[in-house]
Amino acid sequence: MADVLLLHHAQGQTPGFLAFADALRGAGHTVHAPDFYGGESFATLDEGMAKARSIGFAALQEQGVAAADGLPAATVYAGFSLGVMAAQRLAQTRPGAAGAVLLDAAIPLGEFAADWPAGVPLQVHGGEADEFFMDEGDVEAAREIVAAAGDGELFTYADCGHLFADASSQAHDADAATLVQQRVIAFLDRIQGG
Repeated sequence: MADVLLLHHAQGQTPGFLAFADALRGAGHTVHAPDFYGGESFATLDEGMAKARSIGFAALQEQGVAAADGLPAATVYAGFSLGVMAAQRLAQTRPGAAGAVLLDAAIPLGEFAADWPAGVPLQVHGGEADEFFMDEGDVEAAREIVAAAGDGELFTYADCGHLFADASSQAHDADAATLVQQRVIAFLDRIQGG
């Protein structure tokens, strides 16, 4: 079993986010999913972003990084959208990272470290109809870090919008979300076996 730190998106621990965590647990992996909103979740991205702004994006990133304290060095860091900031930072800077799964976002190399750490596998998942992922530089950042990782994969999903893998999101796509779960579980199984 892999140890996974799964960080939520701006809408918080929505039912779809929790279901995704449970799917990974159901496949035999240990999933740590801290709640940075004190039990609140939001039905729309605008409401979630307002909450994130009230806390502060830098503060949320620091909380995400601090959530790794006490976890094994060989943890897989995963995040949805806003959670990608801390997940990618941990994967690039915390020694011993077992892997990274980035959903709906990717940050350019150089933001947290000059390069991707050797031996840390990576998956990135993004929707081709996600204006944030496709139009704000995330897909280019994803291509860059996947190439740098050596053991990296970028998956894009036709007609899928932001947070499509969250079953409670307005952009949810059931078929694509199932494929994301299958690919992430196969990735974790491979890390566990390696």
